[in-house]
Amino acid sequence: METAVKREDAIALLKEYNPDPFHMVHALTVEGIMDYMAEALGYGEDKDFWAMAGLLHDVDFGTYPEEHLQHAPRLLASIGAEAPLVHAVMSHGYGICSEVAPEHEMEKVLFAMDELSGIIWAGLLLRPSGTLQDMEVKSVKKKFKDKHFAAGCNRDIIRRGADQLGWDLADLQARTLEAMKADEDRLRAEVARWAPGYRLPEIKEG
Repeated sequence: METAVKREDAIALLKEYNPDPFHMVHALTVEGIMDYMAEALGYGEDKDFWAMAGLLHDVDFGTYPEEHLQHAPRLLASIGAEAPLVHAVMSHGYGICSEVAPEHEMEKVLFAMDELSGIIWAGLLLRPSGTLQDMEVKSVKKKFKDKHFAAGCNRDIIRRGADQLGWDLADLQARTLEAMKADEDRLRAEVARWAPGYRLPEIKEG
């Protein structure tokens, strides 16, 4: 799968409809996860498509949170998004705000890792080290079980995502953390560039 959508056009669209820097940070986070997972799962030739789906998955959320994904096809059409890309974006809200079911493995990965990335991100913000690099899977599991931690991240969706992929929940947690660790340096640079109003934790030596 390929996409003709230019990243600069995708970024511009996101910034227009997602003025809160946090939403841009989330988009960049999921972009990195999807890029990493494409390589990890043997879809390296499609990683630009996977990454673009991750980048644009919440394209309309910042402006239309109560009508999430209802405006996505229109916005995506404005930058020339192909039907498979629109399908991928729509499918991440399956059963919540969309009737489009994930079909390709890429779509199932996006569905599963979107909410889970929020839990891991919330964990990063509390780490004394300021980095994901020393976070262990057991920490992710603990925070997942605590329903009051990052309460806005739907655990049922994450479980459904693992089931759709045929993965154990622990495997999904480990893979998502691995992807976010691998992308942390790039993400920090991208956040500084595209969401300068958002302050990431400073990494503390030692």
